[in-house]
Amino acid sequence: MSSVPLGLLLLVLAGAMNGSFTLPMKFTRQWAWENTWLVWTLFALGLFPPLLTFSTVPGLDQVYTQAGVGPILTVAACGAGWGVSQVFFGLAVDAVGIALAFSVILGISAAVGSLIPLIRLHPEKAFTSGGLVLLLGVALVIAGVGVCAVAGRKREAALGQGPVGKPSVMKGLLFCLFSGLGSALVNFGLAFGGPLIRAAERAGAAPLWAPNAVWLPLMCAGGVPNLLYCLYLMRKNRTGAKLGVSGTGFYWILAALMAFFWFGSTVMYGVATVKLGELGTVLGWPLFMSLIVIMASVWGVVTGEWKNMGKQPLRVMIAGVVVLVLAVFVLSKAS
Repeated sequence: MSSVPLGLLLLVLAGAMNGSFTLPMKFTRQWAWENTWLVWTLFALGLFPPLLTFSTVPGLDQVYTQAGVGPILTVAACGAGWGVSQVFFGLAVDAVGIALAFSVILGISAAVGSLIPLIRLHPEKAFTSGGLVLLLGVALVIAGVGVCAVAGRKREAALGQGPVGKPSVMKGLLFCLFSGLGSALVNFGLAFGGPLIRAAERAGAAPLWAPNAVWLPLMCAGGVPNLLYCLYLMRKNRTGAKLGVSGTGFYWILAALMAFFWFGSTVMYGVATVKLGELGTVLGWPLFMSLIVIMASVWGVVTGEWKNMGKQPLRVMIAGVVVLVLAVFVLSKAS
């Protein structure tokens, strides 16, 4: 299989994994959110990145020495910023609900995470035929997640959930903006981590695994705000003792499974960007975001989240997914 089709296939698999990674949380009911997210953080951002990087990138100390302090700090700063954005994600969910927050945040992340690398790294390609197709695809992604956001709002209204009053909604949307901008930093770290990737290749790492030199500082730095926020919530809500509740031992396995799916999808995204070529991070990110929303929407229907909501919210959600599928086809053409 040639490079681009393989890259697109890997993106589909990565999107399916990422859109599914929160499913095990449905079975950790005796834990609070912060308990599950703490254990997820320990595995996804503390354990898996070092294990993968040390096993796939030889001479890692030499790699980071050759790349220099500047690129490492840039990547780590992107990771820390992304970690802070996860705090705003939690606040956004509290303010406007999961469905609306999820769609708005991923829409902002898809647009910013694709357009900034395009303008910063490949400005000469922005107004070529391929660049214009890419811009159309990004616009469709924004439109699709916007429609999904409307569907989510209608669903929450049918459930009697969500905020009451304009100030709370506006505050929630502001949290969504901060979280969406911060979520794009994962892609920025990969896009601007070129010196680390090239140093890893010079040290003998296979081209497919060279991006793992970026994931280590990015994920470890991102783990710090996540860890601190979970510990803060556990102290505030007095939920730390729930980690030791009898009969919840297998919850640790479920959280580890969540971490495997999430981190695995992120690594697979990095491999896909290599296969997609020079514009891998520009093309791949909005595709990745679209596929995550599509997969999460499918799971929402399968697990009964849209039952007894009436026909209109589900129809609007399906319309949003159709627009996102169209965006996937347009972006695959741009590749």
